[in-house]
Amino acid sequence: MKSYHLSMVALAITAALLPLTSAAQETSSEQTEQAESSKKRMPTIEVIRVTGERVSHAYNETGTVVLIDREQIEALQPLSTEDVLRRIPGINIKSEEETSIVANFGLRGLSASESKSLLLEDGVPVAPGLFIGNDRYFNPRIQRVDTVEVLKGSASLRYGPSTIGGVVNYITKTPDDGVKLAARLGSFNLQEVTLEAGGRSDDDRSFGGLVVTHASSDGFMDKGYDMTDVMVKAGSEITADQRIGVKLSYYTNDANISYRGLLLDAYKNGERYNPAPDDWYLTDRVAFDVNHQWLISDTVSLKTLLYWSDVSRDYWRYNVDTAASNTAGRWVYTDSLTGNNRSFERLGIESRLSVAHELAGWAAESEFGLRIMTEESDDNQIRATRADDRNGPNTRARQDSATSYAGYAQTRLAINDKLSITPGLRIESYQQERVVFTQNNATASTDNTEFLPGVGATYEWSATAQLYGGIYRAFSPASNGVALDGLTDQQLDGERSTNYEIGIRGDNGEWRYEVAAFIMDFSNQVVTGNSDPNLSQSNGGATSHEGMEFALGYDFDNGWAWDANATWIPTSEFKSGDFAGNRLPYAPKVLANVSLSYQYDNLSAAFTAHHRGEQFGSPDNRMDIPADAAGGIWGGLLPAYTVLDVTAQYQLTAELQVFAAVKNLTDESYISGLRQGIYVGPERSFEAGFRYNF
Repeated sequence: MKSYHLSMVALAITAALLPLTSAAQETSSEQTEQAESSKKRMPTIEVIRVTGERVSHAYNETGTVVLIDREQIEALQPLSTEDVLRRIPGINIKSEEETSIVANFGLRGLSASESKSLLLEDGVPVAPGLFIGNDRYFNPRIQRVDTVEVLKGSASLRYGPSTIGGVVNYITKTPDDGVKLAARLGSFNLQEVTLEAGGRSDDDRSFGGLVVTHASSDGFMDKGYDMTDVMVKAGSEITADQRIGVKLSYYTNDANISYRGLLLDAYKNGERYNPAPDDWYLTDRVAFDVNHQWLISDTVSLKTLLYWSDVSRDYWRYNVDTAASNTAGRWVYTDSLTGNNRSFERLGIESRLSVAHELAGWAAESEFGLRIMTEESDDNQIRATRADDRNGPNTRARQDSATSYAGYAQTRLAINDKLSITPGLRIESYQQERVVFTQNNATASTDNTEFLPGVGATYEWSATAQLYGGIYRAFSPASNGVALDGLTDQQLDGERSTNYEIGIRGDNGEWRYEVAAFIMDFSNQVVTGNSDPNLSQSNGGATSHEGMEFALGYDFDNGWAWDANATWIPTSEFKSGDFAGNRLPYAPKVLANVSLSYQYDNLSAAFTAHHRGEQFGSPDNRMDIPADAAGGIWGGLLPAYTVLDVTAQYQLTAELQVFAAVKNLTDESYISGLRQGIYVGPERSFEAGFRYNF
């Protein structure tokens, strides 16, 4: 069921696009500047500014920036996007299974169980519900990703909402001429095949291609999956100053996963079985992006992005007999089956006008942006039984929707050849509504507007060092389920934070380094999970996050290279409310990564280590992990762990590359997360495969 306002916004978007007559594909600002001199370099599809040169991109930003390119991704041989994210300073992962079907990450001391950071693909928001909630239910597949970009600090002010920790953007592949085939086999009966095929017109003004992946596995602990991911891209230079680009994607995944984890004694005894063998998490997603770029003059460009997506997520879980589970020491299931089935539709349009000009005698680059977006979800709860599988009465039929408007302005002022200052302002205004069909179509609504100012600066201290820093306000909206809890407007503001960052980055010959210090102060972190309206009529109180990130690398002259990074967050705590003085859950004090790599002739290899410090599983900071099957959100202290991986690649011929990996080399047994039981990190595994360019 689609709401009336969704259709009206669709008509408005269509009307807005009509004057463009021909759309043009989105490019980064650096590509815009090079458009006239490099016609053969076709644009990618993203609103975020991206360039192939990682260092120059980072040095243009007033906050911490990390770019991981395709070569680096392939060296890691990841199974998921979060295999890459865990290597980046400041990011903590709460893993539920090895392919990260759902997104669970936190930045800079924010809980990895509740993301306050914006997740994008090619500049398009991909979390199913930014304003209406449930933003974990889709996570892009790593096989389609070309570059991973992470923006932290004031560099993320251009985007919203939910940029408190920062922005993660997955830049997808644009298939080049020819055909590429990649395949790998691995432990747990992993089977994966990816095909990339593309081509360009004779005049090199148009391109098209696709990336298709099929993967299946029995899964660690028999948490199997069967996944297909298809992405099609096409673009064209219609005129000298206009470009058009389209991306279509389809994703489906049937995963044998659940909220249930192992009970404590089973974990201690080394048992590793699927604790919910009949539960299924079924996901389908269809999406398209249409991009326009208009080079109005040498100093003015307009970029417009239209996007739509539809996600369905059916989660079928059997009920448990708690008393019998306690006796058996493992979950004992009844014949009652519940389908928590949700679908999400999003429609949005975003335009950015970039102008190079002078202001008060200073060279300036200004950008002005507007965004209109609607979100709508249908939430159904189907009561079924084993005898009548996945069919039964709907006991929770409700619809959540939100319409949001955002405006943005930023100007980068070159005060002199060393100092640049970038002030900006973002405004987010949104209206939320909930309709409960099982309560005679009872309705509740609310609205809110947030003003988010910020300022950042860069200073070229020397040829080998740049100072940067900024202050900005960010927010994360309270979802419909919280803001309209009990079908009552809870008068909740968004979760606001004032963020501070200062850092230094640079390189000197073979050395490269970066150090950043940050503070994030929440004025009103919203309490979630309340069913009693009387408990959620006020904001939850203040939290504070303070820490530092370090990165250091060195290239030896004999093919060896060493890279390391560390995150130290001594403070990530509640400042008021019931948990005042406690540390936030899933926010370890220490994270670290070390890599020793070797490159000689056609061989490349790497030995990597990832360390996660101890962390709490719940805001009450209980130390013990419950041994019974009481259910609910579990707590306890998760011990620290270190995982070692070895990867290698060898270029056999100009067309053929082979690769292999041993992950969790020492077979470390560790707890990756808690929910209704213990999530166990994957045991030692082996993978091998090839890439062939036809």
